[in-house]
Amino acid sequence: MLRISFWQKFLDGVPEYLARHYWWAYLWRPAIWFFDHQPIINLILFGQYKRLMTQTLQCLENRPAGRMLQLTCVYGKLTPAVLEVPGNQPMYLIDVVTAQIQASCSKLAPARRAQLLPVRMNAESLAFQDNSFSTVLIFFLMHEMPTAARQRTLAETVRVLQPGGRLVITEYDEEPCNHWIYRRHWLRKQLLFWEPFLEDFWREDLSALLQQEAHRQGKALQQVERHPVFDGFYRVLVYEMDA
Repeated sequence: MLRISFWQKFLDGVPEYLARHYWWAYLWRPAIWFFDHQPIINLILFGQYKRLMTQTLQCLENRPAGRMLQLTCVYGKLTPAVLEVPGNQPMYLIDVVTAQIQASCSKLAPARRAQLLPVRMNAESLAFQDNSFSTVLIFFLMHEMPTAARQRTLAETVRVLQPGGRLVITEYDEEPCNHWIYRRHWLRKQLLFWEPFLEDFWREDLSALLQQEAHRQGKALQQVERHPVFDGFYRVLVYEMDA
């Protein structure tokens, strides 16, 4: 008799790694309700959510005119706050999970709902034309992907970002060997248990990968800002595509 693991019940059009490792956080509806509370989000990010969101929003100010893309939904107040950043430009929000899109849309004031264009889509294979967006935002997505999926997503990000465009990535920093969280073995092990792809992400040179991919596509991408958060445990990076 064929036995089906619990996580396989969530495979409805989502990547296997997402269902296998993160069903409990992003796919199960009771979990979506539970984790989308500000105290829980702040606890997961060691009390740094407000600082991370504030820095991210600052990096989006005075962004280039044109369409904006947010790669995947996020818990918390970020998406509504992004729509409040001056500019009044349309923002596309993609996610591979319908329930996540519904949760994000439910947070918006009626006046902002028409400004958001939500689409169910896999970040590894975007159904947008080349150079479609002037701004792309990625908030804590990269570390939750295995290496191959992360590289495909970075390639798609470079492809859809137009010349003169801006890319903002909020993420864990490179391997924080001197940080007090990392140096506490039991705490680091707990973090890596819940984030099984984080260790590989820590050891990648994100900027080098992006620049190599841009070069492969005949583009040039430059890192123009780097903002450490929480003594370098997290970071907000800003890139610009050469015009």
